Amino acid sequence: MGAVVSFDYNGLVAMFPAMTPVGAPLLEVYWGIATTMHRNDGGGPVGDAGLQASLLNMLTAHLAQLFAPRDANGNPAASGADSPNVVGRISSASEGSVSVQTEALQGFTTAQASWLSQTKYGALYWAATAQFRTFRYRRAPCYPGNGVIVTPLDFR
Repeated sequence: MGAVVSFDYNGLVAMFPAMTPVGAPLLEVYWGIATTMHRNDGGGPVGDAGLQASLLNMLTAHLAQLFAPRDANGNPAASGADSPNVVGRISSASEGSVSVQTEALQGFTTAQASWLSQTKYGALYWAATAQFRTFRYRRAPCYPGNGVIVTPLDFR
């Protein structure tokens, strides 16, 4: 049975102090989005509440890094300029007449891995969840005549 945890602003900013300027209200919005990507209803594969909270904090920080407004220094904040619309790694840039080209990150086999690797928080989440991305099966009890049945676990 999976763990269910609640949003904890103090725990999140203790883990990632750079998220402090984003503030509790906006981080809680990103937390809600994170729970649509990482199961937090008791049915997921993460049984430890501490690990569940850490994983959701990583994913919340990733979302904040991508989408939160920016302060004057370009850091995520509660208000300020819109976040950049650039997705992917900057592969080339010019200065005269400003030109920027981006590309998908190389070496990742899935779109999810590429999307998460855009920030250090997402890359940390991807690495920390590796243990849950391995297919697992349970062998059904064998009774005369029923054979062996393989049933996958529920992952999202």
